Amino acid sequence: MSVAQNLHVDDSRHAALSIATMPPPVGGLSREDYRNAMARLGAAVNIITTDGPGGRAGFTASAVSSVTDTPPTLLVCLNRSASVYPAFRDNQALCVNTLGPGHQHLSNLFGGKTPMAQRFAACDWKTAASGAPILAQAAVSFDCRVTSRTCIGTHEVLFCQVLAVELGAGTGSLVYFDRRYHEIGVSG
Repeated sequence: MSVAQNLHVDDSRHAALSIATMPPPVGGLSREDYRNAMARLGAAVNIITTDGPGGRAGFTASAVSSVTDTPPTLLVCLNRSASVYPAFRDNQALCVNTLGPGHQHLSNLFGGKTPMAQRFAACDWKTAASGAPILAQAAVSFDCRVTSRTCIGTHEVLFCQVLAVELGAGTGSLVYFDRRYHEIGVSG
């Protein structure tokens, strides 16, 4: 079976593609060069949350992207070595909570080693139709059902059908670019 055939994994089968079986870097691209280049790709800062049989968990992510609007689908990338991975592996629902201006502290809280109960105690939450926690102060929240998963290298890519969206009151957003937070769209 080719490497390309090994990359697709559905809900019924979880197979990891180990780093050892991945093709060598093209043109000698190092991990450091790739990471430095990715620092120039600005992205929204999100807190991804879940709740269900695997437990309640949340983490900070910028690796979130729209896939299609028919059906509305996002992708979320999660490192399989992350402490929250078992909860997301075992739950079929999640919420992408996009952070707004002034939310750097929440990003750092959910991106660190803070115990899960303390993370969730630091802000107000509602429960989405899927059962995932919605951040009350989010710029926008996407309530999702995980429809498929694909393992690539160290990460699992979760494909998530959006069940509902909730727009926050603010108009700004928090982005991460050049290894720093930036607030955009803030009227002042």
